[in-house]
Amino acid sequence: MVERSDRAPLLDWEEVPAAEKPDIAHESDRLSSPSNSRAIGCTAPAFGWSASPGGPRSVSDEDGSGAPPATSVTPTGADVADADQHPSDAGPGEDRMVKWEEKDQIVSVFVVTFNTRSGNMLEWCLPRDMDLEGVEFKAIASGSHRVTTDFIYFRKGCYFGLACFANMAVESAVERGARMKSVGILSPSYTLLYRYMSFLEHQVRLQLQFPGHYSPLEAFYEDKRALLPPSGDSVVTACPNIWGASLNHSMHPEMKITHPAGCMSQFTRFFGEQIMVLWKLALLRRRILIFSPPPVGVVCYRVYCCCCLANISIPGVGVAVPEFRPFFYVNVADISALENELAYVACTTEKIFEEKKDLYDVYVDNQNVKTYREGLKPLLRLSTADRDKYRKLTEQRQMLLYSQEENADCVSSEEDLFILFFLEQNNRIFQTLSEVAGSPDPTLTQESVRAMGLDPHGDRLFLLHLLEIYGYDTLLVSDQLCCS
Repeated sequence: MVERSDRAPLLDWEEVPAAEKPDIAHESDRLSSPSNSRAIGCTAPAFGWSASPGGPRSVSDEDGSGAPPATSVTPTGADVADADQHPSDAGPGEDRMVKWEEKDQIVSVFVVTFNTRSGNMLEWCLPRDMDLEGVEFKAIASGSHRVTTDFIYFRKGCYFGLACFANMAVESAVERGARMKSVGILSPSYTLLYRYMSFLEHQVRLQLQFPGHYSPLEAFYEDKRALLPPSGDSVVTACPNIWGASLNHSMHPEMKITHPAGCMSQFTRFFGEQIMVLWKLALLRRRILIFSPPPVGVVCYRVYCCCCLANISIPGVGVAVPEFRPFFYVNVADISALENELAYVACTTEKIFEEKKDLYDVYVDNQNVKTYREGLKPLLRLSTADRDKYRKLTEQRQMLLYSQEENADCVSSEEDLFILFFLEQNNRIFQTLSEVAGSPDPTLTQESVRAMGLDPHGDRLFLLHLLEIYGYDTLLVSDQLCCS
């Protein structure tokens, strides 16, 4: 049996005799301590970004950070029962967190291996009859042999997956000196997959050292498997609208960040002012494909950040436009699926995608954002208003960092700041459009365009695309906006 000090947070599903199981309260405190949290910031999970089933689940969070423990040693049903039996113990904010938090739902767990003769292979899975065709090429990305460890978010049919990859040197001529495996899971939503990152990382190391040792994975699946509808149907939805003008830790969905530098801050530093270009393209529901060599994990976070750029919380706005769907990592096996998508953001390690110009509208290679569509090329140029918005975002971020350092502020986070910044910008645009559309003279003037935070000249083409896509065809554009 593995020593307790070596256990990853989710390894309580291993075969531990009942007499040796730790005290639940003590173990919960240990797992929720800062030293066991891999996430940066103090954001908390809330409702998921899918229409998956599952009832509410209580949040055990006594340190006020809003982040739940990395694992639970009690069944989810017990958590729900406890919340129902003691409703008076929680305040209004806690009630809201109980209401919105998504339930764990794991529909499959699997192990993928690289065979020197056959290539990537599905080695083991539960349930046995699960359709996992092609998952072996998602869980081990093309080019992964160049890295030691990685993690990959991906789509598989109507489910989302997270897999942890590891590459270990071995003295074996048959394996050509290297053993490569990946351990992954599938769920109807991706916002809670981060909870199992440590478990998957530990399990893939275990599979490399002791191939065929599946009992911890079997116990994990039995504990966490989803209770789906009889039809087994699930809906993959777009990045959600944020309900309300302000964010709090219990009301906005998020994918827990494990990147050492944080997700939004890394995204901001990496793209710089180009974020404003990506924001416009996301709001216009364009197909965005991000290329990068391995490791894939940090690029999956860029997909997530791109999704956050397009949030709108005004009821009714965007109902008729294509959903902005995150695909995360894609490979050549996903070509047929991408052909049918009207709007998405994805990442890949396969350079051949650049030649498939009909699959995407925008191709992002490193910090280089480019398009082969003539009508979109002017949108790649930054306007004066774009630079002003980026400056404001940078200033707000610096003020937040100063507040965190000087005042030990652990309530606000860069994730909240980033999401709220673009949410407010998007709401401002569509609120102004609605007001102009409902006025006696539905004409967009320089004043109304500036009220949206846009440049009357530099953003004219973006505005025309926006009016067309979101159905504001009845609005007139002043002749004063004719020059760009």
